This record gives sequence, structure tokens and C-alpha cells, in this order.
Amino acid sequence: MSKLTNYFRETTEEMRYKVTWPSFEELQKSAGLVLIGSLVFAAVVGIMDIIFKTGLEAFYNSFR
Repeated sequence: MSKLTNYFRETTEEMRYKVTWPSFEELQKSAGLVLIGSLVFAAVVGIMDIIFKTGLEAFYNSFR
């Protein structure tokens, strides 16, 4: 049990005194970049989906 309490004590100490936390402005910039990157990625995947869907529909309809 002492190993577990020692682990939590050391973890708490490290999180308080040794970890460098970003400022609020840095968090806002990072969140904005993640949002923009996610939207771009979603748009690219959506465009690829439309292209593949259209291509496969044309391919399957050519056999009718």
C-alpha cells in the first residue's frame, strides 16, 4: 500500500512543480489549429467519399 501512496504523492508533486503548463492564449491558438485541421481533414475525406461513390456508381451502372 505504501508503494501506491508514494506513486500518487510523486505524481501530484510532478504535476504541480515539474510540468510546464501552457498559457490560456497558447491553449486557444492550439485549439484553433486543431479545429481548422479537423475541418480540413473532414472536407478532404468527404470529397474523396463523393469521388469514390460517383466512380463506383458509374462503374456499376455500366453493367446494366
